[in-house]
Amino acid sequence: MTSDPAQSATPLPRWWQHRWRGMSVAGMLLAALVGVALGQSAYTFRYAEGLSYLSSDPKACINCHIMQPQYDGWQKGSHHNVAKCIDCHLPHDLIGKYYTKAENGFWHSKGFTLQDFPEPIVMRDVSRRILHHSCLHCHADFVHDILSVPDQQGELNCTHCHRTVGHGDSVGMGRYEPLSVQLQKTWGPHE
Repeated sequence: MTSDPAQSATPLPRWWQHRWRGMSVAGMLLAALVGVALGQSAYTFRYAEGLSYLSSDPKACINCHIMQPQYDGWQKGSHHNVAKCIDCHLPHDLIGKYYTKAENGFWHSKGFTLQDFPEPIVMRDVSRRILHHSCLHCHADFVHDILSVPDQQGELNCTHCHRTVGHGDSVGMGRYEPLSVQLQKTWGPHE
């Protein structure tokens, strides 16, 4: 018995070492797997209309049919003529915008593929913060004096009072409860 591990290792089967046009079986299998992965990725990107997500067209948001109520609500909302989806839901700087698009795309794809998202869909905390900053970005001069007054939870959030701005009469952020129910949850019952 030899002490050299290279000499004591079991040799690869003869068919594995076979070469066709200079490529080993292992190389052909690896090339086939990479080809399948690339083809599947290209098909998924095409099927999901991936290029549309690089645009600012609100119709890109309804590629995923679950966003149809939000799109319909936006068309009826007061900001329809002045703001598109990305104006409220993405940071306004170039790097932040595309980083958030990529991150949201990942979570949307994962949720849609695995069907593991809550219904009605709910914004993540980071998305709420982006939405709030977008409100301030456009209305900073108008709300400057209001921002110095925190709410009961210590943070003043525009959507507490203005939930219908982005998506019309239905409550935004994926919650389709009457506004009065949402206000009661936030502020307690009116007397």
